[in-house]
Amino acid sequence: MPWTVLVLSVLIGALSLVPLGFVVAMTVATGWDTAVALIVRPRVLELLGNTIWLVLITVPLCLVIGVGGAWLVERTRLRAHRVWAVLLAAPLAIPAFVNAYAWVSVVPSMAGLGWGVFIATLSYYPLVYIPAAATLARLDPALEQSAASLGQGPWKVFFRVVLPQLRIAVTGGALLVGLHLLSEYGAFAMMRFDTFTTAIMQQYRSTFNGSAGNMLASVLVALCLVMLVVEARARGNARYAKLGSGAQAAPSRAPLGAWEVPAQAVLLGLAVIALGVPLAVIGRWLVDGGAQIWETADLASALGQSLWLGLLGAIATTAAAFPLSWLAVRYPGWLSKTLELANYVTSSMPGIVLALAFVTVALHALPSIYQTTPLLVIAYVLLFLPRALVSLRAGLAQAPKELEEAARALGRRPAAAFFRVTLRLAAPAAAGGAALVFLAVLNELTATLLLAPTGTSTLATQFWNLSSGIDYTGAAPYALLMILLSAPMTYLLFQQSKKAAGQ
Repeated sequence: MPWTVLVLSVLIGALSLVPLGFVVAMTVATGWDTAVALIVRPRVLELLGNTIWLVLITVPLCLVIGVGGAWLVERTRLRAHRVWAVLLAAPLAIPAFVNAYAWVSVVPSMAGLGWGVFIATLSYYPLVYIPAAATLARLDPALEQSAASLGQGPWKVFFRVVLPQLRIAVTGGALLVGLHLLSEYGAFAMMRFDTFTTAIMQQYRSTFNGSAGNMLASVLVALCLVMLVVEARARGNARYAKLGSGAQAAPSRAPLGAWEVPAQAVLLGLAVIALGVPLAVIGRWLVDGGAQIWETADLASALGQSLWLGLLGAIATTAAAFPLSWLAVRYPGWLSKTLELANYVTSSMPGIVLALAFVTVALHALPSIYQTTPLLVIAYVLLFLPRALVSLRAGLAQAPKELEEAARALGRRPAAAFFRVTLRLAAPAAAGGAALVFLAVLNELTATLLLAPTGTSTLATQFWNLSSGIDYTGAAPYALLMILLSAPMTYLLFQQSKKAAGQ
């Protein structure tokens, strides 16, 4: 094992434990009696109830819409199913806080749990739909045919054969939805719906990282860890693969018959409220604002800084993922798994908790890096490392080490062999992971608000400043640019899922 790879991997793993260590240290420093008094109080119980109800209602709705939409597109004779396949994934390109901005423009009185569930469901159901559709597309139809030949009806085949094989996709999508719900700030703040994330931001702005905010962060981290444990238990250890090539025929599509019209109506209604309303509202504000809203220097500056931070975050995160991916692929064992787990736990934390950790550490240990670009980029790395790690790990696994060994046998040094052989083979996977990180940085809000250097404004932060000030006309260009930059990456993610399914 190269010592440089080992040292870099351990350093990245240790850095990823800083936010978790911050939460533990703040809880201990606060003292047991004070911590209990700050946590066990009506306000915290109210926030806990809001957050838990939000998750318990939104996640099942996203599962129903995601799995139901995937089944209609992939397993029925739905007319224009290829068009619906793209439209069902498209809402992922619209950030949740942009979605809330559009709907608040239409219904200014929207507030509370019901509207929070509504906006969150429209924004996050594609996180379930995309993996579920990809899994349905590559399932072996022989299993369903066998069940049907034994007298099982279509519904029994779906619930007894198809749905169990979607467990990994469904639980993974549900986990992503749940973590997004815990970390979302802009959408819920705009709708005046209080969650732990909005309350922590209020505490930070009023008391600058006081004890109350730290205790709220500790409860939020505990909820994240509970979600990770529940997802692991729900996923189980069952095998979902088999030996042999399986059936080569495409899965049969069920006729909808009289249900064709209701299915088309439901999908059309979903497309209208998830895509049509936000795009129409943004278009209306753009028309009302006229050409002058595009002439402000702040727009060009925010676009340039968003692209620059996205590029820095993508490069830094992909570079940090290389040693961890190399360790996981070439030297699998307890060390690589432990380091990966540390990164996954950190990335599951809301951005506001990670930002609070770095604010505190920077002010006490390294005040010179407080509100600097390097500190912000480090936060991006820890938040979005798994996006690059998963993609790069798959790319390195497909790069045979024998080719690198052959290059070394021909006189190349290890580093030269890696750059000339392995890196070239893994480059497409690295580019895909970097693209996903770039998209995440582009739409990140809370960590950027707390850690960005003074004078820095991204599309997301500038949009938030204008929309929270009820300047909906001025915020429209920023919303449109975020959607236009996010749409190609969303389509790329959809296409990659189809390629994984062999389509």
